[in-house]
Amino acid sequence: MGRPRMLNAGGIDSIAEEPHPPRADGGDPAALACAISAEASAVLAVMRRSLRHPRAAADDAAADHPLVSSLKALRRLVFSPAAAASPSLPAATLRPFLDAVRSEEANAAVTSASLAALHEVMALTGHSLPGSALREVVDAVASCRFEAGAEAAAEEAVLMRMLQALLACLRAPAAPALGDQHVCTAVNTCFRVVHQAAAKGELLQRFSRHAMHELVRLVFARLPLIGGADAEDAAVKPEMSGMDKNHPFGIGQMVNGNGGYASEAGIPNENSADESGLAVDPYGIPCMVEIFHFLCSLLNVAEQIGFDEDLPLFALKLINSAIELGGSAIAKHPKLLSLVQDELFRNLMQFGLSISPLILSMVCSIVLNLYHHLRSELKMQLEAFFCCIILRLSQPRFGATYHQQEVAMETLVDFCRQKNFMVEMYANLDCDITCRNVFEELANLLSKSAFPINCPLSSMHILALEGLIAVIQGMADRIGNATSRPELRPVELDEYAPFWTVKCENFLVPQHWVKFVRQRKYVKRRLMIGADHFNRDPKKGLEFLQGNHLLPEKLDPQSVACFFRFTAGLDKNLVGDFLGNHDEFCVQVLHEFAQTFDFEEMNLDTALRLFLETFRLPGESQKIQRVLEAFSDRYYEQAPQAFANKDTALLLSYSIIMLNTDQHNMQVKKKMTEEDFIKNNRNINGGNDLPREMLSELYHAICRNEIKTTPEQGMGYSEMSPSRWIDLMRKSKSTPPYIVSDSQPVLDHDMFAIMSGPTIAAIAVVFDHSEHEEVLLTCVDGFLGIAKISAFHHLEDVLDDLVVSLCKFTTLLNTSLVEEPVTAFGDDLKARLATETLFTIANRYGDYIRTGWRNILDCILRLHKLGLLPARVASDAADDSEVSNETVQGKPAPSSISTSHIPVMGTPRKSSGLMGRFSQLLSLDSEEPRSQPTEQQLAAHQRTLQTIQKCRIDSIFTESKFLQPDSLLQLARALIWAAGRPQKVASSPDDEDTAVFCLELLIAITLNNRDRIVLLWQGVYEHIANIVQSTVMPCALVEKAIFGLLRICQRLLPYKENLADELLRSLQLVLKLDARVADAYCENITQEVARLVKANAGHIKSQMGWRTVVLLLSITARHPDASGVGFEAIMFIMSEGHLSKSNYPFCIEASRQFAESRVGLTERSIRALDLMADSVSNLAWWSQDTQGPEGGGAKSRISFTAAMPNGNRRNMEGSLVLAVRLVAKVYLQLLPDLFGLSSFCKLWLGVLSRMEKYIKIKLRGKRSDKLQELIPELLRNILVAMKSRGILAKRSTIGGDSLWELTWLHVNNISTGLQSEVFPSQEYEQPNNIGNPRGVTNVEAQN
Repeated sequence: MGRPRMLNAGGIDSIAEEPHPPRADGGDPAALACAISAEASAVLAVMRRSLRHPRAAADDAAADHPLVSSLKALRRLVFSPAAAASPSLPAATLRPFLDAVRSEEANAAVTSASLAALHEVMALTGHSLPGSALREVVDAVASCRFEAGAEAAAEEAVLMRMLQALLACLRAPAAPALGDQHVCTAVNTCFRVVHQAAAKGELLQRFSRHAMHELVRLVFARLPLIGGADAEDAAVKPEMSGMDKNHPFGIGQMVNGNGGYASEAGIPNENSADESGLAVDPYGIPCMVEIFHFLCSLLNVAEQIGFDEDLPLFALKLINSAIELGGSAIAKHPKLLSLVQDELFRNLMQFGLSISPLILSMVCSIVLNLYHHLRSELKMQLEAFFCCIILRLSQPRFGATYHQQEVAMETLVDFCRQKNFMVEMYANLDCDITCRNVFEELANLLSKSAFPINCPLSSMHILALEGLIAVIQGMADRIGNATSRPELRPVELDEYAPFWTVKCENFLVPQHWVKFVRQRKYVKRRLMIGADHFNRDPKKGLEFLQGNHLLPEKLDPQSVACFFRFTAGLDKNLVGDFLGNHDEFCVQVLHEFAQTFDFEEMNLDTALRLFLETFRLPGESQKIQRVLEAFSDRYYEQAPQAFANKDTALLLSYSIIMLNTDQHNMQVKKKMTEEDFIKNNRNINGGNDLPREMLSELYHAICRNEIKTTPEQGMGYSEMSPSRWIDLMRKSKSTPPYIVSDSQPVLDHDMFAIMSGPTIAAIAVVFDHSEHEEVLLTCVDGFLGIAKISAFHHLEDVLDDLVVSLCKFTTLLNTSLVEEPVTAFGDDLKARLATETLFTIANRYGDYIRTGWRNILDCILRLHKLGLLPARVASDAADDSEVSNETVQGKPAPSSISTSHIPVMGTPRKSSGLMGRFSQLLSLDSEEPRSQPTEQQLAAHQRTLQTIQKCRIDSIFTESKFLQPDSLLQLARALIWAAGRPQKVASSPDDEDTAVFCLELLIAITLNNRDRIVLLWQGVYEHIANIVQSTVMPCALVEKAIFGLLRICQRLLPYKENLADELLRSLQLVLKLDARVADAYCENITQEVARLVKANAGHIKSQMGWRTVVLLLSITARHPDASGVGFEAIMFIMSEGHLSKSNYPFCIEASRQFAESRVGLTERSIRALDLMADSVSNLAWWSQDTQGPEGGGAKSRISFTAAMPNGNRRNMEGSLVLAVRLVAKVYLQLLPDLFGLSSFCKLWLGVLSRMEKYIKIKLRGKRSDKLQELIPELLRNILVAMKSRGILAKRSTIGGDSLWELTWLHVNNISTGLQSEVFPSQEYEQPNNIGNPRGVTNVEAQN
C-alpha cells in the first residue's frame, strides 16, 4: 500500500476549485432537455460497448438492459411537455444515472461515465434539486459498485467522480436538507476513498484529500449560522451509523467480495423522506459532533508501533479547518466544546512533543486558532500547552531538537503578536495562586533566547527578539488606547483572610477584577517568598506568612494544608516530612491536605499518582502508614461504591506502592508477576476478592507508568501524563472565569516592571551583535517602545537604564583615540541609530529621565568637543526676541546677545557648529599640507551632520520649560556634576571648556524656566558662587559665571518680584571677586549693572537691593574705564525719578565718592555735587508726605548724617565747604518739621558733632581757614533761628535741661563766644507757645 501524499502539492487545485459549469438551458426547458438528453446519450454509448446483458440475435430493442431502458425513457421524458412542467423532473432526471452507479453489473467505464453525467446534470439542475434527490445521490455514491478486475486508471477515475458527486451535493443550495445521517455518510465515504487512494496514483491521493478537506469546510462553515444549540445537541442520536470506527483509523473494509468498491454505510436509509415520507431535519450539530469526534479519534495513534505521521497530520489539518470555520460558535454548543476541551486538547498535548516539525507546527496552529476563538473556555488547557510544550521545547536542555525549538519559538512569537495575549496570560495565570507564572516564564524565555551566548547571532535569536518587540509593541499600543493613566495603588494586606477562598465580585467589570488580580498576585508573591523561607527553615517560613497576614496568628490545620497545596516552589521533601510527622497538629494538617483533592470518579492508581506528586513520600514505614491512611480516607469518602470499606483502599494502596517499587527498582531482580499481584490482594475487600479485571488493570498501569514517589522539585516542565490531564480537567471546572482584556493598560505597569530589565538587556545584546540594518531598526523600535511604556507608567529607573544602554552604543563615550572620530561615527550605522534613538527619547520622554541625564550630557559634551553641536544648543528660547544692539558709551553690552556668544577670554575654541566642522573638512588653507578628503570621508561627514540635525539636541534645553520639576532639577544637577570642580577645571583647557559649556547650558535652562526659578536657583547660585570664590585669575569660566549671573538677574527681575531681593543679593558675589578678576572685567560688569538698573529700576524695592546695586556702581568711581558708565547709572537713578527713601543714603554716598574721585574730569565731581544738592527737594517732599511722626524724621536723620563727609580726607576743602553749607541750609529749611520729631535731639547733636569734627580737621597738615570762618558763622545762624523759634532756651526744670547743656557743650568746643552772642542776657524762660521737645531724655541725648 502506498503512502498518501501531502495535500498542499500542486496539480489538483485547478480541478477541485473548478466552478460549476453554467446552466445550459438559460431558463429554456427545451435547452435543458437537450443537455440532459446529450448526457444520457453519452452514457448509453458507453453502455452499448461495455455493458453485459442478454442479447437477442434479431431484436436488440427487446433485449435492452434495464439500465439502457431507463436512460432511453429519460430521453423521452425530458422532451415531454407535461414532464417539463413537473416539479419532480430534476429528481427524476438523476435516477437512471444513480441506478447505473449502484449496479454491480456495470464496469468501471460505465460507472465512471454515469458519475460524470450525474455531476453534469446536478450542475444543470442543482438550483432546483430537492434535499431528497441529494440524499439519493449520497446513498448511491456510498453504495457505488462496479465489477472487479478494472484497470487501475479506470478505478481511480471512478473514485474521483465519486468525490466530485459528493462535493456537488454539499455545495448544492439544498445541501442543508441532506440531514445529519447523510452528511456523515458523505464524509465517511470520502475518507474511505482517501484511505484507498494511498495505494493508487498521486493525483487521486491529492484530489481525495482535497475533497475531504473541502467537505469538512463545507460542513463546519454552517456552524456560525446555527444558534445556541442545546436542543440540537440533545437531539444527537445515541448511535449514528454514518462514521465507521471498526478499523483503528476509522476505516472499514474497502473491497467487497467481488472486488468492487463497497461501503458499510452505503445502504439507503429506509426511514428517509423519499421512502417513508418522514421529514428530515437540516444537518447541524449532531453530524458536526460526530465528524469532529471522528477526526479527534484519528489522533489516537500515538502508542502504535510503526507510527506514520501522514494520517495524524491530515487529521490535524482537517481539525484546524473545522476550528477556523466554526470559530467562536463552537462555544455555544456544549458537546462540541467538550470535545475541544478534553479529547482534542489531550491529543494535542501528546502530538505537541512530536519530533516531526510538520505535526508540531500544525498542533501549534490549532492551538493558536483555539486561543483566538475559544480562549475563554480553555484557561487550564492553555496553561498546560505553554508549560508542557512551548516552554519545554523552546529550551535545548530538555532534549528538544533545533527544529522543535524553532517551531516552538515561532509559535510563541505568533502568540505574542496577539495584542492582548500576554496581559491575559498575566491576569489569568500569573495572578492565580494555583497556576504557573506563564507570562513571566514566557518573557524570560524570550529574553534568554535572544542572548547569543558564546555563539554568533542566529535566526533563533532574531525570532526571540521579534517576540519581545511584539510584547512591547502591544503594551505601547494599549497606551494609545488609554483614556487616562490608571491609578494603581500598592497592594497591602491589613488582616488575615483565607487566601484560597477570596473571590472576585465581577469579572466583567475592570474596576473589580483589576483590583482582585493585583491582590492575588501580591498574595502569590508573598507565598513564594514564604516558600523560600520555609525551604530554609519551616518554622521561620510559617512565621513569615503569619507576619504578612497570609496565615492566622494562631495556626490552624486547614490554612497550613492549603499553603502546602497551593504554593509552588516548596521543598517537597520538607512537605512530606511535615505531613508524615506523628505530631497531632501535623496529622490534622495531613487530613486537611487530603481534603483538598477531588478523587470522585477517579481510578485508585490515578488518584494515588496525583496525591503523591505534591510531596515526596517519606521513607519511614510509620510515616507512609499515616500518609496512606489519610489518602484512603479521602478516596473512600468520594468513592464508597468502589470498595467495601476504607481499609480496602488502604491495603490496595499499600499494595500498589509495593508493586511500583518492585517493578521500577533496579535492585529488584525478580519482578512480581500479574498473578503474584492478584494473589497478594485476595480477600482484602471485606473478606472478598476484588474484581480480577480491576487488579489486572492496576498491575499493567503501574508496570507501564511508574508512580514517582520522589516528584520533581521546583517548577519543572513535565510531560502531560494521563493522571495530570484528569486533574487538569477537574481544575478547569472550578477555576475562576477567564478574563478577557479590553485593550486598556490596567496591568501593564506590573507586567513591565517584571520584564523590563531582561528585555532591555536582551534587545541591547542583539543590537550589539547585529550588523543588519533591519535587525537594528527592529531593536530601535523596541527601545522606543520601552521608553514610551516607562514614561507612561512613571518607571523612571527603567528609563534611566535604557538611556545608559543607548549611550554605550553611541560610541561617543569611547575615549579611545581615533584618528577621525567624525568619519568613524558617520560610517557606523549602529552608533548613528543609537544616537538618534537616545535623543529622540530625551526629547519625547525627558519628563521621566532622572540620573540618565548625566549619561546624555556625557554624549552631548563629546559632540561639543568634536564641534558637532548646533550653535543654538546653549541659547535660551527668549534670545530671538531679546537680542538688542544697545550700547553703553559706544560699547556693546555683553548680555545683549546669547549667552553662548559671550567672548571667552584666553580659551580660543575651534570652529564649532555643524557647518563649522564641515568647513574644516573642506578647508585646505592650513599651514600644514592636508590630503584631499575622499568621497567616502565626505559622505561619512555628511551622514554625521544629518544624524546630529535629526537629534534636535538644542530642543532638550530650549524646551526645558516643559519638563516636569523632578526631571528639570536632575538635568540641572547633571550639568553641575558634568562641569566638575572649579579647582580641577583650572588645570586643563579641555576641562575648562567643558565647564564653560555646561555653565552656558545651566544658564540657558535657568532663563527658560523663569516661572520655576525657585526650583533651580539654589543649585545655580551655589555653582556660580563656587566658581567665583575659587577663581583668582581671569578666565573664561569665571567670566561666564559673572555675566551669566547678571543676565539671570536682568531677565528675571521683571517677572519675579518675590525673588527680587534674592536675585539682587546674589550680585554680592561680584563684590567677592579676586582683585585681579574684578579689575579685568570691571568695565563689562559695570555696563551690565547699568543695563540692569535702566531696565529694572522700577522693580528694585528693598533697601538691601539698592544697597547692592549702588555699591557695585560706586566702586567704579576709581576705575578709569568703568567710572563713566557707573556715574551715568547713578545719574539715571537720581535724576530720572528713581530716587527713593530706600536708596537715598546709598545714592548720596555714591555721589560723594564720585565727587571725591580723582579719576575723570572735574566736571564729573561738580555734577555729583549738583546731584546731591538737587536731592534736597526729595527730602522736603518726603517730609511733607510723611504720614507718621517717625518715618520722615528717621530718613532725614540718615540723609543728613550721610551727606556730611566722613573721615580725614586730603584736598577735600572745597567739598567740605560745600557739604557744610548744604547741611546748614537743609537743616534751617526743615527746622520746623524736624523739631516735632522724637529724634530731633539726636539729629541736632549729630550735626553739632560733625561741625566740631570738621572745624578741627587738618588738610595738608593744617586746619582749613575757610572752615574756621564758615562753620562758626553757619552755626551762629542756626542758633539764632532756634532761639527765635523758642527751640533753644534754658528751662527752669528740676534736674536741668539736657538739650541746652549738651548744645553748649558742643558749641563751646567750636567757638567759645557764640553763647554770649546769641544769648547775651542769659534768657531762661521759654515762650508760652512752645513746649518741650518730645521724648528728649538724657539717655537719648547721649546716643
